Amino acid sequence: MVKDAPIGVFDSGVGGLSVLDEIQQLLPHESLLYVADCGHIPYGEKTPAFIRERSRQVAAFFCEQGAKAFVIACNTATVAAVAELRQDYPDWPLVGMEPAVKPAAAATRSGVVGVLATTGTLQSAKFAALLDRFATDVRVITQPCPGLVELIETGDLNSPILRQMLQGYIEPLLSAGCDTIILGCTHYPFLKPLLAQMLPPSIILIDTGAAVARQLKRLLGERDLLAVGNPAPARFWTSGDLPHFRNILPTLWKFPGNVGNFGS
Repeated sequence: MVKDAPIGVFDSGVGGLSVLDEIQQLLPHESLLYVADCGHIPYGEKTPAFIRERSRQVAAFFCEQGAKAFVIACNTATVAAVAELRQDYPDWPLVGMEPAVKPAAAATRSGVVGVLATTGTLQSAKFAALLDRFATDVRVITQPCPGLVELIETGDLNSPILRQMLQGYIEPLLSAGCDTIILGCTHYPFLKPLLAQMLPPSIILIDTGAAVARQLKRLLGERDLLAVGNPAPARFWTSGDLPHFRNILPTLWKFPGNVGNFGS
């Protein structure tokens, strides 16, 4: 591997662009590749075996592109595939996602933490283990959010139907006394402006994109793989509707980038 090789970032859809942005901010010299598996969204309704197979296909693609590291910017795909991918690519810096239970437990003042996440993430053994490890002294209220990812994928982040759905998901958390809310899906940070309008200003929102970027920087630094020159423009691929992805990309990513088709 060489320092100026790109970093591959992968999500079931556009949500991982929130993580890509954190990586770009922390590591501005890195060239970035992004695959959005929009043709198979949402992953929360797919079997672990299906998600593992899609993740393997993306990993192989990033290898072909000469990537020096791989970021699974998807909580559901991390749960299903990260262990197997680490076995398949033992020499590859590989970073996954997990809901930010530990920082939320440290941040709460009321002792009640809310979690907005996909059903798949909330039902996973990994999430249960995080609760057992870091949330023993706090009460955690989990809220599955079916349909939210699909609405975010449309690129309209302020629609009445989105606002209505989100209101229905946050009301139980507020009623339970949550003062800290974990955004447990990489799509959800794009809702921060809308949530700021809907939540009391005292509510703390926590996601893991910045932590993933820091972990990536640490792993690259350990291997002396941090880039130092000027990066190539980001490159994007989607397995979904290509014109649609091109249309919504400028809403979610503030830099230029080329978009192509990824498989089927």
